[in-house]
Amino acid sequence: MQIIQDALKEGRDTLSEAESKRLLEAYNVPVTREIEVTDKEALKKATGEIGFPLVIKGCGSKLSHKTERNLVRVGIPGEEEALAAFEEIMADVKSDGGTVLVQEMIKGDRELVAGLIRDPQFGPCVMFGLGGVFTEVLKDIIFRPAPLDKRDALQMINGIKSSKILGEVRKMPAADIDQLADILIGLGQIGVEHDDVAEIDINPIILHEGKPVAVDGLVILKSE
Repeated sequence: MQIIQDALKEGRDTLSEAESKRLLEAYNVPVTREIEVTDKEALKKATGEIGFPLVIKGCGSKLSHKTERNLVRVGIPGEEEALAAFEEIMADVKSDGGTVLVQEMIKGDRELVAGLIRDPQFGPCVMFGLGGVFTEVLKDIIFRPAPLDKRDALQMINGIKSSKILGEVRKMPAADIDQLADILIGLGQIGVEHDDVAEIDINPIILHEGKPVAVDGLVILKSE
């Protein structure tokens, strides 16, 4: 894929969030609506298209730890706050060749994680589990070698210990399991078709009215 080839030609081993999501979207992973901007005029146009409230983030191949660097602003209510956030973040990321993402704000009480690793023995393996702040704490994740078919993906989804949260819970609709399965199948396809992709991390996938949406994504490429 051209995004990967361009990054490798530039000597990069990481795709930006925007680039990562373009790759994921090409493989049936639903992602947030977002617009990458670098100036105030583009910011105003983007906020008009996305609508408030929204999220503003730093974006760049050198910015894989955005939260730690305070490069994420959520719940931006209007133009004045959007401009302030843009100016603060842009001042911080400019030296890294970064941009700013204007992103729709996805709300949901259930968060999942999915991704891809390359195991020395099994090759590309798809990962799925409970996401958000509980990923590291509960470690409720499962792995399976790629490629995956629908049956494999469904077994993974039902195989996590917290799979019951994917059903109807406290008036929240059941998760769209078919769409979750398509995400896992797509991740497996990326691993099989693109040897230069070393790792993918999608955390979180938020269930918005039952529909999964990848809110953040990171693709790491094989370094020389």
